[in-house]
Amino acid sequence: MTFFSSLTPVFIAVICVLVGVILKKTNGEKEKHDTRSKAVSRPWVDEDLKDGIDHDLEEEEVDEEWQGLDENVAHVPFLAERYSEAEMIKRSQIFYELLNKRRSVRFLSDEPVPREVIDNVIRTAGTSPSGAHTEPWTFVVVQDPELKHKIREIVEEEEEINYKKRMGERWVKDLKRLRTNWIKEYLDTAPYLILIFKQVYGRLPNGKKKTHYYNEISVSIACGILLAALQNAGLYTVTTTPLNCGPQLRVLLQRPANEKLLLLLPVGYPKKDATVPALTRKPLEDIMVVM
Repeated sequence: MTFFSSLTPVFIAVICVLVGVILKKTNGEKEKHDTRSKAVSRPWVDEDLKDGIDHDLEEEEVDEEWQGLDENVAHVPFLAERYSEAEMIKRSQIFYELLNKRRSVRFLSDEPVPREVIDNVIRTAGTSPSGAHTEPWTFVVVQDPELKHKIREIVEEEEEINYKKRMGERWVKDLKRLRTNWIKEYLDTAPYLILIFKQVYGRLPNGKKKTHYYNEISVSIACGILLAALQNAGLYTVTTTPLNCGPQLRVLLQRPANEKLLLLLPVGYPKKDATVPALTRKPLEDIMVVM
């Protein structure tokens, strides 16, 4: 008589149930481990643009059912204005000539700028396309002199370290030719500072996270439109990306953790004695390939 044949049917049943529970638990843990070990597919994140502190969306925190748009978004007729070929060529040439005058100006006057103009250029930037229409941008406009000076102190402290330790000899040498350093007087003198934050994720009304697809690319496009709008209004700026200043400026401006500083623009009129480097732009044949 074998060991198993001597067991009662009830006892055998109990053993089978216990074995089944153990196997199910083991397989479940293995499956759970396999799921976690698999890389989460996030094709909307460009690896070249990741900076190491983007906020990953944890799967259980994301609302998969609703991300902000209604399931059946109404589509309406689109009426586009059509120009003649001659008018198209004329308009494109005029717009090119306008933007070709755009220069990075580091010597900005403290002359007041109408607030309504700032409102309008930011409205214009807000027309930018974005991934799944998430509009992942926040434009913080600073006009208070004391707050502007605090921003300058933070930027100059970090920029001095950048120039002396972080950036490297070649980078500093290239910037020296443009006569720029860590002193940022324009952060005090410009009537407005516009700080553009990318929202690496959003929040839904139910508190769960909302995925912001291609948030950095979307906000970068909005910044380009903003630069064009400023040029169109007769205002000037210099695009600044304050290295290692983002977290401090985010806290100073009381922005939430899901926002990350992308660009800082001092905005105003050039000083009467302002100068710019005598630079030229690449010709069309160097920047366009027709196939």
